[in-house]
Amino acid sequence: MSDPQNVNNYDGPVFNAAVSGAQFAWNNGTVTQNQQNNSAVTPGFEALAELVGALLRQLPQAGLADHDREDAAAAAEEVLATITQPGQPEQGRLRRALAMLKGALAPVATGVVTGTAVGAQEWARTAIEGLTALV
Repeated sequence: MSDPQNVNNYDGPVFNAAVSGAQFAWNNGTVTQNQQNNSAVTPGFEALAELVGALLRQLPQAGLADHDREDAAAAAEEVLATITQPGQPEQGRLRRALAMLKGALAPVATGVVTGTAVGAQEWARTAIEGLTALV
């Protein structure tokens, strides 16, 4: 005889490890999610936090494709998480997060991405220049 098998049917996300500060949406057409991080910014990184916060607020109006917007938002959140952790930010982690954010914005800044909102190319170029100047 064979042993009975357990079959689990889930109607939503399943987490097999700790999850903190995450946002999820499923089974819907369009979603706009915002998350506010009120952690203290490491001294010296206030201008970067302000720029990245403004970028996150403006991102939904840039007219990016969903996957491009999600990539840019995830990278921006990683930058904020890095500069709000206790102690000095890990420089390698911050460099990688900034590189991902600039990489997500680069196709918009260079005009490769079509269908973006009017002014998105200049906005992305200004954001990349600001990120580069602050770090």
